[in-house]
Amino acid sequence: MRNEIVVAIDFSLCSINALEHAISIAKLSKSNVVMVFVHNPHKPQRTIYKYSDPIDEATKLFEELSERYQSLMPDSRLIYRIREGKVYQEVVNEARERDAWLIVAGTHGASGFEEFWMGSNAFRIVSNAHCPVITIREGVHVDHVLKRIILPIDHTLETRQKVPIACKLAQLFDAEIHVLATYAAPTHEVMVTTNHYAQQTIKYLQKANVKLVKASIKGKNMLENTIEYARKVDANLIIIMTEQDAKMSSLFLGPYAQQMVNRSPFPVMCVHSKELIRVLTA
Repeated sequence: MRNEIVVAIDFSLCSINALEHAISIAKLSKSNVVMVFVHNPHKPQRTIYKYSDPIDEATKLFEELSERYQSLMPDSRLIYRIREGKVYQEVVNEARERDAWLIVAGTHGASGFEEFWMGSNAFRIVSNAHCPVITIREGVHVDHVLKRIILPIDHTLETRQKVPIACKLAQLFDAEIHVLATYAAPTHEVMVTTNHYAQQTIKYLQKANVKLVKASIKGKNMLENTIEYARKVDANLIIIMTEQDAKMSSLFLGPYAQQMVNRSPFPVMCVHSKELIRVLTA
């Protein structure tokens, strides 16, 4: 694994919660954590304490966070960066420049600085990042230590691309992966293909000695069904594909990934599907 995790910070409680999740992962993966605050000079930003300049205040707050959390990461460094520009672009740019393997971001943040800084930018970070992104909604306070990971598997070719990162996280935390076969349509072809991909996933995880549970859900509303299953087993991470999962949504619900990021009461990891070359043979 590359050794840096980028965290979007606006100093709200939501972004601090995201930071604590990132530190939990960084401790086991021996990754450095890079906290990123983005100052947008074209938008008004409020300060929290006595500093009238947002840069001065961000620096002071970062120093306080470093003092509070660095001791939790004896094998890694806690770094901060202040950038200027559009929030989502600069967070993504920082991650890309560092070749970070993960971004963590809260999905709302209304205290201090620009109102709803993260709420308006989290999904844009997901959409533009080169690496997986974990998003955590405001008010979601699950155990930072991963114990149960939900891994939905469907009938699309790209669905298996999230398996390696799920496997790596499970190995780091000795977590249990729930391989959740999702049947969005009750056709024979969909069910056969989904079962085949789920079985391939199970074999991959078994070979890696990862604890797993096999389960399935059916129905048109995959979003609610997945969340309900996660509630039932007390999960603390759902891992989805972004582009591929959008095909499962209806026009009313909107893109599956965006709805999951906005509505899930659990942290969500979004993984972009890589371009696949399909070769047809006679």
